[in-house]
This record gives sequence, structure tokens and C-alpha cells, in this order.
Amino acid sequence: MRAHESPAAGGVYALVLAAGRGRRFGGDKLLAPFRGATIIGHVTATLAQAMSGGLLSGGVAVVPVQARALLWPLDTAGLEVVENPDAGTGLASSLRLGLAALAQPDRSPAPAAALIVLADQPLLRLSVIEALISAWRRAPGTLRPRYAEQPAEPGHPVLLDRADWFLAEALRGDQGLGALLTGHAGVRLVEVPGANPDVDTAEDLRLLEDMT
Repeated sequence: MRAHESPAAGGVYALVLAAGRGRRFGGDKLLAPFRGATIIGHVTATLAQAMSGGLLSGGVAVVPVQARALLWPLDTAGLEVVENPDAGTGLASSLRLGLAALAQPDRSPAPAAALIVLADQPLLRLSVIEALISAWRRAPGTLRPRYAEQPAEPGHPVLLDRADWFLAEALRGDQGLGALLTGHAGVRLVEVPGANPDVDTAEDLRLLEDMT
């Protein structure tokens, strides 16, 4: 039986994409302070909650080579760290590397889906993760959230069903899954409240500080 036909037989794992250089931010974006922690600290804390609560079976995080400052928050959250020697080529290589790490045959439970998490979204919420996984367990397939305050923007995290992992092989450079999923039949939207913006620049972070 294929994994996506029996989701309860496999696990959902987080795949955190944390290998970006943060050039527009000025470097070290993920370690920037935000509401008493760091950007990456908020993301990992939410994922740790999801793992301890049984929503996620585990996870991996893809980082640049020798990104020592990122190791502590990732390891503390229970995430396996995968170094990407080709991080400078863009997002696509990190996505493929992370999925390959999750697909290792000795992983138990076997992965049936991957929650693709962008490490520069500190407003990631446990309730959104729960909504996506709950919808997936009711009806397997790839899902992404649609935020009430950002209805026109592709939402993250994406819950990528194992049957669709092959899509990552077509990606190149800094291309993410967005364009492929837009035209891919069967991708469903899960309506959720609020917003979950990226932090690309220092101004983005300042605006995020002002959000309630």
C-alpha cells in the first residue's frame, strides 16, 4: 500500500529550511532577536511543542556548513541537523537534501508526509500545524494553509504528502515549491486565521514586532 493511502501507518516529520544566507537582512537573520528569543528560537520552540504533543514524529533542519550558532536551538528542539555544502545555490538543494534525509530507510515510523517549514517565519503557530495534520489524516494529500490576513499569498508551512516528494527533483536554484504546487492537481487549502509573514529584511522584523 502506498504511504499516502494510509497516513496513519506513517509519521509526519518537520523539514526546516534554514540554510539561507540572509543577504537582504544583512546576515545572521535567523539569530536576530525577536520578542525575547531569536527568529529561529521561536520556530524551533513551536516545532518542539508539536513533537512533544505527538503531532510530529521528528524532523530535520538543513543548514549551511559550519553554522555552529544554529546548532544549539535546533538540537535542543530535537531536530536532526543536515549540512548543505551547496547552500549558496539556493532553496532547491536544501529541499532535496532534507527530503532525502527524511527518506532514509531506517527511519521509524516511516515518513508519510513532510511539514516544510521556513526558518524565517517566527509567527509559526502550533494551531496551524495541528489544522494541517488533522486535515491530512482525514484525507491524505498535499496541503497548504491560507491565512485570513494574507489570502492572496501562498501559505506556509506546506504539508507535502510523500506521494508528491518527487516534485522537488524538478526544482533548481532558489526555486521553492510554490509555483509547482499552484499548478499541481490535488493540492488543498486549509483556511486558518491570522498571518505568517517571512522576515526578509530588518524592516520586516521591525514591522513584525508591532504586530499583536
